[in-house]
Amino acid sequence: MAFQFKPEVMLETAPLLWDGIELTIIITMLGLVFGFIIGTVTGLGRISRSRLFNAISVSYVETIRGTPLIVQVMFLYFGLPLVLGIRIPPVTAGVVAIAVNSGAYIAEIVRGSIQSINTGQMEAGRSIGLTHLQTMCFIIWPQAFKRMIPPLGNQFIISLKDTSLLVVIGVGELTRQGQEIIAVNFRAFEVWLTVAIMYLCMTLTLSQVLRWYERKLNARTKR
Repeated sequence: MAFQFKPEVMLETAPLLWDGIELTIIITMLGLVFGFIIGTVTGLGRISRSRLFNAISVSYVETIRGTPLIVQVMFLYFGLPLVLGIRIPPVTAGVVAIAVNSGAYIAEIVRGSIQSINTGQMEAGRSIGLTHLQTMCFIIWPQAFKRMIPPLGNQFIISLKDTSLLVVIGVGELTRQGQEIIAVNFRAFEVWLTVAIMYLCMTLTLSQVLRWYERKLNARTKR
């Protein structure tokens, strides 16, 4: 039987995917908030003079960046509970996985941004009587954070798409919702096309917001 494209299926599918879209955005945002905290601490550890702090940070970054996210998800949901003797809810495991994974990449963003600031800035801060911590907080960090925004935006987009891998542990995000709809109507082409368009709309919207914010930030800098 020849395949017949039915656009009406896409129109029927779109509203049914809304819950999946909401959960995808929630998991992404929570994961990145915690990921930013982890990444900031780890990024500072990468440039720390403490050998122990530096070694722990390097080990974390290399381990996470060197293993696939899907393996990390499976380990958190299926492996870790066996050791801890507790059951981790799928959504919680998903948020933790996104946070831990994005944290390793954000750590490198933080490290690179801080190291890109001229060392004279630290010397200038110390020369006016500020401590190392005060100089870092009030002089280095504000400048470095502006440079973090573009790569952090890219990481947001990557993590948003990575939530699709949480389908392996049954999280009801966008991809999972698509699977469940296909199980009912057997229209894989139209449903997956709709899911792809939904992801594309989210990522394009985020890209446009980031471009607008970068232009606004650059305009302020030039004044």
